[in-house]
Amino acid sequence: MTAARLVEIDTPLGPAHAHVSRPPRARGTVVLTHGASGRLSGADLLAARDGLVGAGWAVAFVQQAWGVAGRRMPPRPVPQDEAWLPIVETLRSGRGKLPGPLVLSGKSNGARVACRTAANLGADGVLCLSFPLHPPGKPEVSRADELRLPVAAEIPLHVIQGERDPFGTPGEVRAELADPAYVTAVKGEHTIRATGPLAEAAVAFVESLL
Repeated sequence: MTAARLVEIDTPLGPAHAHVSRPPRARGTVVLTHGASGRLSGADLLAARDGLVGAGWAVAFVQQAWGVAGRRMPPRPVPQDEAWLPIVETLRSGRGKLPGPLVLSGKSNGARVACRTAANLGADGVLCLSFPLHPPGKPEVSRADELRLPVAAEIPLHVIQGERDPFGTPGEVRAELADPAYVTAVKGEHTIRATGPLAEAAVAFVESLL
């Protein structure tokens, strides 16, 4: 796989780290971030990154500032989004500007950030891994409004969801969206174990944007 280059980016919450893999003649860029663990080590995240880079896409694998600082929980949505914006803006500007189309992607909490900021950042697509539609056992505490933000802005959206995800099954996620084709169900829970199908679905979605 293409060797990654570390880019440190200043944000209102401190420095964030972007590990940028850029194949020759990259077909576009995916900015991919973690969930509430703050770590980039999950097999599902690594499978998505490797599949996308292998398909010729530049991937900025981002550890957000609060994760770099070792905090155990993400900040509230507003400060988290305010710290996310300069990360993507930096990656898309200057001498090392990454090419379009631009896809924002994240796992769980990171998927929420991608949905909330896609319109402001001019994203061409949003790819959600394990979108946390609701806390386990609390379907009444819904985050469907966040999930639908890209669709409302006419930005293509795709969700890859574990069949037994306690934060929302594929069926629950489909019920909140106008088109069931927006969702791919794969084996797993909130951590997706079926990394091969996950990577295939991720690549299929970004390729559909070309």
